[in-house]
Amino acid sequence: MELIESYKNYHKKENTWPEITKSIKDAGVLDMEIYLVGNRLFLVMEVDETFSFDRKKRMDAENPKVQDWEQLMWKFQQALPNTPSGEKWTPTELIFKLG
Repeated sequence: MELIESYKNYHKKENTWPEITKSIKDAGVLDMEIYLVGNRLFLVMEVDETFSFDRKKRMDAENPKVQDWEQLMWKFQQALPNTPSGEKWTPTELIFKLG
């Protein structure tokens, strides 16, 4: 529980590193939400036409501050089975949407 509270604290608006939010926006992410259920996280992004996962991955690899953040976040996150090596997040399949 202590790790979850620490993770939540890092993601409070006033505690999130400004370089991280800038890198997210620069990649074409218009909005991002992270939800917590038990010990599972779900991330939802609204992106523009410039966004691609490959481009974001390249941008992150070239940004030392993002690399520092990602290294820090590894102590909080465990990849799901079938997630590619070295990655924490994996795309989900939308199976229902009302509206």
